[in-house]
Amino acid sequence: MIEFHLDPRSGLSPYQQVVQQVRHALRLGLLQQGDQLPKVKEVVKALAINPNTVLKAYRELEHDGLVSARPGVGTFVIGTLASPAPEDLAPLRSGLALWLKQARAAGLDDEGIEALFTTSLRDSTTEENQ
Repeated sequence: MIEFHLDPRSGLSPYQQVVQQVRHALRLGLLQQGDQLPKVKEVVKALAINPNTVLKAYRELEHDGLVSARPGVGTFVIGTLASPAPEDLAPLRSGLALWLKQARAAGLDDEGIEALFTTSLRDSTTEENQ
């Protein structure tokens, strides 16, 4: 089951972070059709946020056709997002872990790593579209 976390430095509202984390878990194959999302009460307790925030996130995911709420039972994954098989991601994770280690050794903190990655991703997307 997915465990949500909030990053106050992300620039995203708590509800957007919950939505993003579910979408990421679906892309990476960490959540599958039929999996249950944490109950609203559990998320509220773990993150110390308003229940309406969690409900808003779950409603957006439902609107996107990714989850379905079953009153009195919970919210379940009904959709997927295109993703390579988890075994195909393993070598990429390994390479990324090595890259992160090198970035930290070069003196980058989390914010610096994120900035470098985001900029590099944008540059590579631009190059591919030319």
